[in-house]
Amino acid sequence: MPAERNRTLTLNQDDDYLGGRLLKLSSMAALPQVLNRTINQDLNDCVDWLPDSFVDVLFLDPPYNLNKTFGAETFKKLSDDEYQIWVESWLTKFLRLLKSTASIYVCCDWQSSPLLYAILNKHFVVRNRITWEREKGRGAKSNWKNCSEDIWFATVSDNYCFNVDAVKLKRRVIAPYRQHDGSPKDWQDERDGNYRLTHPSNLWTDITVPFWSMPENTNHPTQKPEKLLAKIILASSQENDVIFDPFLGSGTTSVVAKKLRRNYCGIEVDQSYAMLAEKRLALAETNKAIQGYSNGVFWERNSLNNQQQQLSAENQRANFMERLL
Repeated sequence: MPAERNRTLTLNQDDDYLGGRLLKLSSMAALPQVLNRTINQDLNDCVDWLPDSFVDVLFLDPPYNLNKTFGAETFKKLSDDEYQIWVESWLTKFLRLLKSTASIYVCCDWQSSPLLYAILNKHFVVRNRITWEREKGRGAKSNWKNCSEDIWFATVSDNYCFNVDAVKLKRRVIAPYRQHDGSPKDWQDERDGNYRLTHPSNLWTDITVPFWSMPENTNHPTQKPEKLLAKIILASSQENDVIFDPFLGSGTTSVVAKKLRRNYCGIEVDQSYAMLAEKRLALAETNKAIQGYSNGVFWERNSLNNQQQQLSAENQRANFMERLL
């Protein structure tokens, strides 16, 4: 039995119907057919049936070049040359799916990062490399602990979307600077402290990897956090744009796209993970929350809950006083 506070989402016998929601393609699909659907196939068996120029944001989280098991699938480590050939074999198939204004984000570890840059630089305009702190990680006695991953950001052309104001980070100001009249300079004096909205950088230290007490957590071994996808989707798309993830896993990309009022399409070869994605999408009908993101603002790690608790307590006190009056 799981611990009382373990909120990891799993499948049970009552979820068998979710398999009926999964899509399989065998001929060229019209755009409405694939929008807001989870495709349960090997991407090589279905990518040729997807419509042309329908993707605004392509999010790629392929297997890193490591020995790793994903449900019923196992990836075996390749040589650097073999890994590049494998990546390019499917990446080039996505080119026709992208709009001329599309953005591409590709996840990788430090070993495969330079390999992916070389491939992306052949086909796209590489804009930046994001490094995010993955605070989970095993310690090492003879090396530095590995607790970061890269995300390459590229675009099809110079005409692309980037909503900088949608992805600013709210940080606590430790040493606030005031102007001559005593007013705050570039920060806000709030009830629970001093805060500043800062421009998003390519170093993300505010991400929490899903774990057992978080409702977004699943048993997928490399699940990406919803907050990470929210940054990417808000920065590089508008409402009703299409977000495409051909290595969907347990569905984080589709779930966050739905919560942020975007269209989505995902491909996942493992049926159990594809069904988990559908279960999460159903829950997103009523729960739009994204941990670490509230009222249009991203908060530093572990700072939002304290703020919410204080505001909740103040609201409760205010309601109590109103009832007394």
